[in-house]
Amino acid sequence: MRIAIIGGSGKEGQGLAIGWARAGQEIVIGSRVLERAIQTAEKINQAAGRRVAKGMLNREAADAGEIVILTVPYEAHEATLRDIQPGVRGKILVDVTVPIDPEKPRRLRIPPGGSATEEAQALLGPETRVVAAFQNISHTRLGHGDAVECDVLVCGDNADARQAVIKLAGLLGLRGLDVGPARNARVVEGLTVLLMEMNRRYKSRSAGIRITGLPEQ
Repeated sequence: MRIAIIGGSGKEGQGLAIGWARAGQEIVIGSRVLERAIQTAEKINQAAGRRVAKGMLNREAADAGEIVILTVPYEAHEATLRDIQPGVRGKILVDVTVPIDPEKPRRLRIPPGGSATEEAQALLGPETRVVAAFQNISHTRLGHGDAVECDVLVCGDNADARQAVIKLAGLLGLRGLDVGPARNARVVEGLTVLLMEMNRRYKSRSAGIRITGLPEQ
């Protein structure tokens, strides 16, 4: 599968890219700056031990990807979505965005649309299946080839798209859990702020979540 990661030069995007590259997937790194995308793709290739990644501008990366991952700060969310909209029609867009207040770190800024995921779906329309996932996994836990005892909460309005993203999580050695429609992204995105607060209080960099009491999958 060719996975395009928009905003892939950031820490979260790089962690996801390395993990999927090591799992044998083809990676396209998207950035607003082509040179940055190319440099990041070279890092991914070095980490994977083979040439599996290439760098492109965001719009070109969205065109090239079979599935598209969005890992940008919330303040760039709407503009980036408008830029890549033609390239994600008919595809799954995995939105990793968390609406954190840039002026007050570790504080959630409730979006007018309820959540970043719901805003993305409203902007892109029904032609694109938007799924929220990977917000609660620290970049420090990704891409190292070690087992990660965290769950990935997956929500969106299309059940088949949710299952596809759960399989993507499995490629990273993570358990993906279907938590229902896109409106539940309001909770999923907010959990990230709680994890950031726990990281601060307990002097950690990699707090995550694990859901107990479920049947073995």
